[in-house]
Amino acid sequence: MVQDAFSKVVSQADARGEYLSDGQLDALINLVKEGNKRVDVVNRISSNASSIVRNAARSLFAEQPQLIAPGGNAYTSRRAAACVRDLEIILRYVTYAIFAGDASVLDDRALNGLRETYLALGTPGASVAVGIQKLKESSIAIANDPNGITRGDCSSLIAEVSGYFDRAAAAVA
Repeated sequence: MVQDAFSKVVSQADARGEYLSDGQLDALINLVKEGNKRVDVVNRISSNASSIVRNAARSLFAEQPQLIAPGGNAYTSRRAAACVRDLEIILRYVTYAIFAGDASVLDDRALNGLRETYLALGTPGASVAVGIQKLKESSIAIANDPNGITRGDCSSLIAEVSGYFDRAAAAVA
């Protein structure tokens, strides 16, 4: 079951029969304080998702033209579309993780078994990982744009966002 950060902390404390610790409460309070920034980042990435994915795929295929050459894993428009679709799905689940403040939705719904699926299909996981890193670069550039976003230090949130992309890339590599 996928839980948000609040539910996860409460269920863990409940399982131990304990009250929430000061550290847990402080972490949840910080999550609330950072909530507007989190929503801004998710909105920015979601609003630009099609261009983020399109640019990541173009860049990947430009760097690894063998993927779209005859015999390549993304050769034919159907296979290339499947690659783009997979990048879009991963980006979508990264935004869910950002919003929830927890990677479990990304792990449970998108990453579990993905490497094995790619291996079974003969899809080069390393190339998918490169595509995910390209999603990361574009997403972070958009999220870091200071115009029209909640003011304040976003470095810890951006590090968290970066970690979700790194987690996804590692899961397929």
